[in-house]
Amino acid sequence: MDLTHYRTLGRSGLIVSPLALGTMTFGAGRWGADQKTAHALFDAYISGGGNFIDTADIYSGGASEEMIGEFMADAGNRDRLVVATKSGFSRGGPTPLWSGNGAKNFRLALETSLRRLRTEYIDMYWVHVWDRTTPCEEVLQTLVDAVRAGKILHYGFSNTPSWYVAKIATLADAHGLPKPIGLQYAYSLIDRGVELEILPLGEEFGLGMAPWSPLAAGLLTGKYSREKLNDAGLAPALPDKASDGRGGGGDGRLNGDNPFGGMLFTERNFGVVDVLKEVASEIGRSPAEVALKWVVERKGVSSVLVGASRVEQLQHNIGALDVAISAEQTRRLNDATALPPINPYFIFQMPIDSLFGRRVN
Repeated sequence: MDLTHYRTLGRSGLIVSPLALGTMTFGAGRWGADQKTAHALFDAYISGGGNFIDTADIYSGGASEEMIGEFMADAGNRDRLVVATKSGFSRGGPTPLWSGNGAKNFRLALETSLRRLRTEYIDMYWVHVWDRTTPCEEVLQTLVDAVRAGKILHYGFSNTPSWYVAKIATLADAHGLPKPIGLQYAYSLIDRGVELEILPLGEEFGLGMAPWSPLAAGLLTGKYSREKLNDAGLAPALPDKASDGRGGGGDGRLNGDNPFGGMLFTERNFGVVDVLKEVASEIGRSPAEVALKWVVERKGVSSVLVGASRVEQLQHNIGALDVAISAEQTRRLNDATALPPINPYFIFQMPIDSLFGRRVN
């Protein structure tokens, strides 16, 4: 498999590469890529056959969208690419009207993104986050209006409750309106929470998953370890203690190296990394490659977002597509990362015979 083994995003005709280029790093600070590096990343992804570029209105204060617009204009390849962007998080400023899912912010954000990206339409528009305020009906109407105006072709949801997305999808279907086609949520060997409701939602309504953070903010690359934490005077948080953002015995960030350290550096998660490293060693590949391929092959996943700050890092991630993981190795990874029996989901995992009292196919 490579970047040209295209898939459709959900139940749609939108054809995308199995890995999408995530551009949150474009123009960012310490962990980001400057103009020259971002251009090199863009070129490397395109030259490898990739066609799915993902950004957002808030990434680097809009610089990410501006760079992509410039790169596409230079290459003259806009018509060969699937461009996705998002709105919902605050863009700053003195007014609450520049954030959320309301019609006014949506219009302002979309028009700004179109201008930055130097394009007349967005292929895939994501509602970036649920604002807990705007009614489903308003969100649906605003999105449908944008589709009918030709400013977006498709839409989907990120960081939004399953019931909210299901209501919008049901309303759209009942009234013959353009329906959502995609979901964008964190999904990795470390965090499989989307398997409880989000992935079943996608299967029921034809929404393809495009996971972000498939390497769990770098933990699944193997570069963090218990030893590194100990050397830094820190300690992994115990599995039965809630993290306070301080990673157990210290600030949990390895001197600022990982802002998510307090949530990631737990004994349970390092146990997952141990199994991942074992499998990677058995097949002669890196932990990052195995972790990425695991997500790519999950049921319901259409395309996986990968970000990078160096071309070599991006090429390494793309190399994950040709990794072969055996059924037995997949089982070990699944067992090591299984979700706890949370109420009421453990009931749904019981054999169906226990519900009907007899075998049901």
